[in-house]
Amino acid sequence: MPPAVRVGAILIEESPLTQLLGLEREPYSGNWSLVKALDGALDRKIRASGWNFFFMAAEEKAMFFGAPGVQKIQDALKRILGKVEQQHFNSLEVTGIVGRRFLGVPYTIVSAHARHAQQSCYLR
Repeated sequence: MPPAVRVGAILIEESPLTQLLGLEREPYSGNWSLVKALDGALDRKIRASGWNFFFMAAEEKAMFFGAPGVQKIQDALKRILGKVEQQHFNSLEVTGIVGRRFLGVPYTIVSAHARHAQQSCYLR
């Protein structure tokens, strides 16, 4: 069973960078891992290693019917990760998991922003 994801969680694609930083992480989906014990230190760790950590302004969203549950949130994040991989970004920050109702029908929106770690200060 995948770990539960909350708002503020960062998913990172397995790469030499994850080995370089010695990040504590849990496997999440495919070659993506959930970074554990962040407390805002990931950006500082990446910058201290001489890399840059970009935040993309465009928000990616996925919706599903029903109340938020671990499996449904994972499925929504898999759809978002597919979009992020197509854009060749290597990280994702979960920015929202919101349950709502429309005409009595519950639905949930999961939103996230792509992040990208690289050595150059110019986004490729």
